[in-house]
Amino acid sequence: MNKKLITAIIDDEPDAVAFISTIISEYCPDLEVCGKAYNVKDGVAMISEVKPELVFLDVEMPNGTGFDLLREFPQKNFDVVFITAFNHYAIQAIKFSAVDYILKPINITEFIEAVKRVSSKRAANSLASNENFEILLENLQTALPSRLVIPTSDGREYLNPKDIIRIEADRSYSWFFIKDKHKILVSKHLKEFQDLLNDRNFFRPHNSHLINLDFVKKFIRHDGGYIEMTDGSQIPISRNRKDLFLAHMSRYTG
Repeated sequence: MNKKLITAIIDDEPDAVAFISTIISEYCPDLEVCGKAYNVKDGVAMISEVKPELVFLDVEMPNGTGFDLLREFPQKNFDVVFITAFNHYAIQAIKFSAVDYILKPINITEFIEAVKRVSSKRAANSLASNENFEILLENLQTALPSRLVIPTSDGREYLNPKDIIRIEADRSYSWFFIKDKHKILVSKHLKEFQDLLNDRNFFRPHNSHLINLDFVKKFIRHDGGYIEMTDGSQIPISRNRKDLFLAHMSRYTG
């Protein structure tokens, strides 16, 4: 029989804590709730005592946030799934840092999927590292997160979005092309990175390509039109996105 994952729940809403406990009891046999808390102070004390392996952590609480709680643990020996009402600013920081989250109101299917992701990461010995959390806390200091965590086959890379020239789809994978001339293969769809980088001067000229407008060298009209990047790559542009691209570049270049 597999050992159950010691689990804690920290949320200022008693109904939310009770609902999460019920979901775990009914649908997550590999988890065992060993601690509950309703504010940051009690959460810190409970984690220190119970030493959970997994924490479901509310973001907004009285007298502090879930991020404040994390700052109390420089060395985190537990994984975290954030539970949060929609907050674009916080969620962007969470996504950039490759840390999991669930939106309120909690959907049972999404909750179960989040638990499966944690279990898969643990099986692969690939939990969010302390550096992931450090990047999360760093990203929260600015309106636009400064570093993006990219999971790779042998670990993680930590990228400044400004260094990404372009991203190219390869079926369910994505190739990152970086300005220092190395490239990274990531097992995620291009659409996920389009959503993440939407506020970062990235543009999708074609279903298979997402480009950083900072690295556009020229637009070539013949052969149906294509974009030449500073790394020499030639990116096709869909007919219905050509005018939008030119409008973006016109605003961007003044």
